[in-house]
Amino acid sequence: MTTRRKFITYTSAASAGLILPSMESYASPISTNSKTDLSIFATNWGYSGDIFQFCESASKAGYDGIEVWVPGNENDLAPLTKAVKQFGLKLGLLAGGGDPNFATHKIEFYKSIERGILLNPIYINCHSGKDYFTFDQNKELFEYTIKRTAESGIPIYHETHRGRSLFAAHITRSFIEKLKDLKLTMDISHWCNVHESMLEDQKETIAMALDRAEHIHARIGHPEGPQVNDPRASEWDAIVKMHIEWWDTIVKRKRAEGKPITILTEFGPPPYLPTIPYTNQPIANQWDINVYMMQILRKRYS
Repeated sequence: MTTRRKFITYTSAASAGLILPSMESYASPISTNSKTDLSIFATNWGYSGDIFQFCESASKAGYDGIEVWVPGNENDLAPLTKAVKQFGLKLGLLAGGGDPNFATHKIEFYKSIERGILLNPIYINCHSGKDYFTFDQNKELFEYTIKRTAESGIPIYHETHRGRSLFAAHITRSFIEKLKDLKLTMDISHWCNVHESMLEDQKETIAMALDRAEHIHARIGHPEGPQVNDPRASEWDAIVKMHIEWWDTIVKRKRAEGKPITILTEFGPPPYLPTIPYTNQPIANQWDINVYMMQILRKRYS
């Protein structure tokens, strides 16, 4: 496990320029013989406008698509479909349940999945279950999505997310070992925070998870939080490098398999994004950070 002393070493050495150059260095393409399709998606988390304004902003910024929650109201399905078509964007969806009671949660979860399938998205990414549900309860949700993927042809993934069924690396491993068709959305920033480390003591488990990852949430976490304050800052160079290496592993495998690559840039708004005390003003611009990440990753993986 990374101690606070090790963490300080990571960041202070990077800040002094002893470990890595700035994040701009990652704009250099990684070597490949494949021309696998790459699509980078924008999040509307923290966006204040309506779905048409959001889609227009995403299109102008250079995104290929958007990832948004499955509308809870059926009246919102048509505007979403119209907006992505109007601005020529691909659609990725988030689905899940929220109720703390498993029986009710399961009904919510299934309804969210079915409503999402109706929209014919590129993929559905799930906030699956709860960290306090039993293994068998969470497994039931996974098995349902595996079945619906086979029946619908819509890929359904499960996000490595705090508070959900895949909240920790070792817990995720137990599901991977039992379910050969379980596919992940890799948001490894959560695990850095949960395990209070850069996961160097769980390399075998991380390798197994990366091998099951079909979608990437490109946020950069650290041992004391799920999101660095600004990935462009040199003090985070060593932390950024570790995330890039994890993402490279997924991208190289998917290219070898001839599969399309999908990435969501998901730096969040306050309180994910730190604020200045007494003002609640964010110390950086969330939209600008995500666009920067999109530009860097497009250059690296295109």
